[in-house]
Amino acid sequence: MGLQEQLDTFRAEFARTAPSGRDALYEARIEALRAGFALEKAVGTGDEAPDFSLPDVRGNPVSLPELLQYGPVVLTFYRGGWCPYCNIQLRAYQTILPEIGALGARLVAVSPQLPDGSLTTAETNALTFDALSDAGNSVARRFGLVYALPDDLREALRSNNKALPTINGDGSWELPVPATDVIASDGHIALASIKVDYRKRLEPDAILAALTSLRPV
Repeated sequence: MGLQEQLDTFRAEFARTAPSGRDALYEARIEALRAGFALEKAVGTGDEAPDFSLPDVRGNPVSLPELLQYGPVVLTFYRGGWCPYCNIQLRAYQTILPEIGALGARLVAVSPQLPDGSLTTAETNALTFDALSDAGNSVARRFGLVYALPDDLREALRSNNKALPTINGDGSWELPVPATDVIASDGHIALASIKVDYRKRLEPDAILAALTSLRPV
């Protein structure tokens, strides 16, 4: 089953079992974000990726320039381990980690959650790639991915024990739009995929195809 099929299966089950009105609320807010999000301002294919250095689950710094010294980087921004769609995506990307490595690349996942949350996400999903913590969405903001949740979504997350101030360590209630970039070793983005609808994610095959295109002929 492909990644999007897995996401769609979860979405259908959520719609069947969610509290009354919750699925309709999420649908309405996704459409509102789609209408208002400044997609044209986000870093895209052909752009140079902004440099960054972020802590991994043990607090060790991981920087993009250092990673690029060894080859291309697959950089994926996710909302957090509290998001089931993100966990499905991360597990799917874990399955292609050997192929990513064989193509000379490194996979790195970034979310605004605190390092302890990133560690839990990595352990729960048996991830063996770097999960970095982007406090205050500082790096995601440089990539043009950040938006603030409206009050009704904040209340919905509170009711699910997923209050972002506790998870992320700040009171902004901001998240990154899920995005995956394949960054060539020269720092330019060979593939940029931005999903305003968080229930959709870039398929693993597209990542491998982009990395293959970067290989010397």
